[in-house]
Amino acid sequence: MAKIVLSLGGSILVPSLESHTVSEYVAALTEMATRAQVFVVVGGGGEARRYIRAARSLGISEASSDEIGIMVTRINATLLMLALGDAAYPAIATSYRQAREFGESGKIVVMGGVTPGQTTDAVSAVLAETVGADVIINGTSVDAIYSADPKVEKDARRYDHLTPAELLGIISSARLDAGSNTVIDIVAAKVIERSGIPLAVIDGRNPRNLVVAVCEGKFEGTIVSEGACSPFPL
Repeated sequence: MAKIVLSLGGSILVPSLESHTVSEYVAALTEMATRAQVFVVVGGGGEARRYIRAARSLGISEASSDEIGIMVTRINATLLMLALGDAAYPAIATSYRQAREFGESGKIVVMGGVTPGQTTDAVSAVLAETVGADVIINGTSVDAIYSADPKVEKDARRYDHLTPAELLGIISSARLDAGSNTVIDIVAAKVIERSGIPLAVIDGRNPRNLVVAVCEGKFEGTIVSEGACSPFPL
């Protein structure tokens, strides 16, 4: 069976205290798990960034601020894991070794952050190497990778396909402060380049986009790989 690592933004899963997409993701992940073994790495989203801003205002170091952000990612991961019920391994993984071991159950494995200085995108890329994933999916708040933030620059170029080297060229100036928020960070991009595992950037605001890509091969977004072929359907 194919293996998927999904990097799921916290702002996609829990965009505010008043709304969330957890139920929709439970349905989507359960369906995807009929076609592939699924590992999910959940980010901290806006809540993590709010805590990190509060930490900085108190003079707390970037490393310690990262630790606080990791705690928030694990809260989000726990929320998703519990909502998945019997479909998920009944604990969140806190290391790559644990995630690999939990995956032997055949259930969906959920985890959050691991190491200060690494975003959950980087965690997803390293996890994909660890478990030998066939594809990494980045469920994000944009519909593809652009040459610049399309919410800021209306004439930003949209990419259907990039090589890992081209992706690195686009994001090489990204900052890595605690709570940084880019479509994917440079550490993740470098791991993707060395591993050769394809990355698919998909609009995660509608979880059905992921199901349609994985199960039907109808993909809209950006593929990052040396070749232009889509890894879908699995």
